[in-house]
Parts: sequence; structure tokens; C-alpha cells
Amino acid sequence: MTAETRDSIRTAVITGASAGVGRAAARQLLAMGWRVIGTGRDPARCAEAAAELASGRFTLLSGDFALLADVARVAAEIAALAPRIDVLCNNAGGVQATRRVSPEGHEATFAANHLAPFLLTRLLLPNLAPGARVIATSSDGHAHSPGIQWDDPGLAEGWQSGRAYCQAKLANVLFTRELARRYGDAGLVAHALHPGTVASNFASHCEPGMKAYMDSIMDRAIAPDEAARALVRLATDPAVGTINGRYFEGLDETPPAPAGQDDAAAARLWALSETLVAPYLQAASATMRNSS
Repeated sequence: MTAETRDSIRTAVITGASAGVGRAAARQLLAMGWRVIGTGRDPARCAEAAAELASGRFTLLSGDFALLADVARVAAEIAALAPRIDVLCNNAGGVQATRRVSPEGHEATFAANHLAPFLLTRLLLPNLAPGARVIATSSDGHAHSPGIQWDDPGLAEGWQSGRAYCQAKLANVLFTRELARRYGDAGLVAHALHPGTVASNFASHCEPGMKAYMDSIMDRAIAPDEAARALVRLATDPAVGTINGRYFEGLDETPPAPAGQDDAAAARLWALSETLVAPYLQAASATMRNSS
């Protein structure tokens, strides 16, 4: 693809594009003529996605988003590939069956589901085009979290996979709210999405209690392609670009849970996140400036 071609088509970045909703959304955007830069963690799934979606307009990068150093590296690679980004879909995430702390000292659920998209978005802000959209794949599970555990976001005390996941999904909603508040006047649009209960391998990573719950609601699960249509709509529908900081369940806008409407908590989460990612943000920002 020539530089002229790259500049003439819209570019979307989709994390978690190696499988499930992310891969389906990449497929749909490619069919609409977009250029897509995806990320994935599992080598086998990345290879499958790269083969299925092979195109001069599709690039798949590999990284483990439980590691902030990997997020920073991938951000630099994306920035080099795409000086202009029209849509950033922070779709990657997941749940852990047991509590795992990364070598960097972060609980994996909070790191992969919240700190990773926070850091990636912060690093790619200079590349976001005027009117760009940032979409967070959240969950209606955010309503089951009483709030961010400010003194223990990694839940060293009382960790459960469902509790950690729901807190991280609440963080997605709050981050979206604060992102829209901070950058909406500059034209950035941010929304959070619960795509629905999706037929995927999600439940295979849960602890037994959460797995039993997920199995009990699989009768209403939708296919990844159907869930992806909601994500693609938020990325492309002109009407969605006229509102900001909203929460959607599928195709319908709906108010988030009360804890997700707390502006003070949203601002506090931003400050906490800045502190937690600071070493990676500073180092990566310097590297990206020097290479631009």
C-alpha cells in the first residue's frame, strides 16, 4: 500500500482482533474499505486471523496487554504505521481463573482490561485524527461492581475472577466518561459498549463459580459477528459522532450503572491510572517523539 493510498482511506485500530468480536469487527471494517491495524496475544489465533483477513489493508501486531511494556511497544509500532487514526477500538480484555500478578507488579485483570487501553490511548492521542472515536468494549458486569477499590485496585484482599472483571469493566466506563470530558471539546468522541453475551471461549478462563454463571446464560448468547455490528456502528455511524461519553448495550444507548456515572470517580481513576502507567508513558512518549 502506497503512502497516498494510506492517506486516502480511514484507519481503525482494534485490540483483541485475533479472535471473537475483535476479529469480526476487523472483517466488517475491511469489507467497508477501511484499513485495520489489529493486535492479538495468542500466536495460534493471531496466525489464523492473519490468514483469514489477509489483505493489503490489514496488519496484525502481537503483544501481551497484561504487560505495559508490551503495550508501549505496540503503541510505537502502531504510531509508525498510522500517523492518522480515525478509530481506536479498545476491545482486548478478559478474565483470569486465578489471581495473577505480572512481572511489572500489576494484577493481570486490571492491567489487561483497564491499564492497557488507558496507556495505549494516551500514547496514541497525537495520532488521533480530528473527530476520531475511541470505543471501549466494556460489559454490563460493570453494574455488579460497587466501585473502584482505590487502595487495592489489584484486589490483593478478596480477589475473585468475577469481582476483578466487573471492577475492570467499570473502569472502562469511567475512563470513557473522563476521556470524553477532557478531549471532547477538541473533537474526540468516546463511547463504551456492552456488546452482549457472546458465544466465545470467554467462560473457559473463569473460576468455577463465574464459569457456572456464564454457562447458565449461554442460551441467550449471540455470535461474534452480531456483537461486532454494534462495535462497528459506534465506529462509523455519523449520528453516534454527535454525542459523547455514552454507554451502549448492543445498538441501544442506555445509562450505565450509578457507579459508572460518578464524575469524581472518573477523574480520580484517571489520576490513579496516570500514576500506575507513568514509567511506561514517559519512556514510550520520548521514544515515539524521537522516531517521528
